[in-house]
Amino acid sequence: MIHIVRWHANTGRAEPASLDDLPPAFGELPAEDVVWIDLADPTPEEEDRVFRRFLPVHSLTLDDITKPRREPEQGSHLPKVEEFPDYLFVVVNPLPVLTPSPLGERGRGEGTLAKPDSIPIPPHPQGRGGSAKRLNKLARPQLSAVLTHHILVTHHYSPLPCVLDGQSQLARHGENLRRGPDFIFHLILDGIVDEYAPVVDRISERLDKLEGVMFRRPTPKVLAELLRVKREVSYMRKTLILEREVLARLIRGEFDLVDEREIAYYRNVYDHLVRYTDLIESAREMVSDLMQTHLAATSNKLNEIMKVLTMISTVVMPMNLIAGIYGMNFANLPEKDWQYGYPFALGLMALTAVASYTLFRWRKWL
Repeated sequence: MIHIVRWHANTGRAEPASLDDLPPAFGELPAEDVVWIDLADPTPEEEDRVFRRFLPVHSLTLDDITKPRREPEQGSHLPKVEEFPDYLFVVVNPLPVLTPSPLGERGRGEGTLAKPDSIPIPPHPQGRGGSAKRLNKLARPQLSAVLTHHILVTHHYSPLPCVLDGQSQLARHGENLRRGPDFIFHLILDGIVDEYAPVVDRISERLDKLEGVMFRRPTPKVLAELLRVKREVSYMRKTLILEREVLARLIRGEFDLVDEREIAYYRNVYDHLVRYTDLIESAREMVSDLMQTHLAATSNKLNEIMKVLTMISTVVMPMNLIAGIYGMNFANLPEKDWQYGYPFALGLMALTAVASYTLFRWRKWL
């Protein structure tokens, strides 16, 4: 589906449009008009019409844009930014959807990142954009953007809240569209970065809960949950670091298509991204510490169990010795015919047990 919004410089208004309302080529647009074309789950025909006829892009750019559809087994492209003579090409990876956490509180909205091989993607309508079954293997969503002086083209195969929020904001404040494609793209990047805030907070809360549970009950289930958090943190860290590098290049004034007055907005997004990256780094260190703590807690628990078993064995051992001696049937055994021999043996066993236990307590082995 193609969603187009066009700012008409002659009327000073932003209005929805279609490809038929636009000139055959982007170079024929009026100099002051600004157009945002959003390709949401497009068909190959729609991609061809936009990226080959209206706004021709390099074949390598088109390969990167369509990579999730062409090579679903390899997943999406990692974040990057490239400059071409006529346009700026940017790839970013928004967060995937959330799934309930096994240790989370179901009724309070707690969740985790979906597993890389099971991130749900809405099924494609019949005949649109390829097979939904193949796209379900995507490791992460991909948002591709092509920017010129007057046109922003965004491309994605799954619904993205950051794009919907940008469209909603422009529907309320259409005059912002006249500030250019670089300003619109900043809104999308800001929405992507803002998505990290609740996820980072949720991971921190889960780690705090796991830390409390770990000391009370270091079970394999807790370790499995900790390993799952570790995978999520590693996934987010890799994405955040690459996106931070993309934004770092955008705020350096390296590209002519990012206006100097908009760099301040990109810098604000970059500052938020750096903050979340630092938090994820802290979470990564905490995960490593918790895994070491889990191993130590498990070892301590095993030591306690072995201590108890050793105590029981040591307590019972003198009883076995006494029972073995009194089980011998020698003719000259003094207690053999003694009427108090059996109670004496039982009492001696109990005495050795109490003595052993008292000794262990005195030596602080228990």
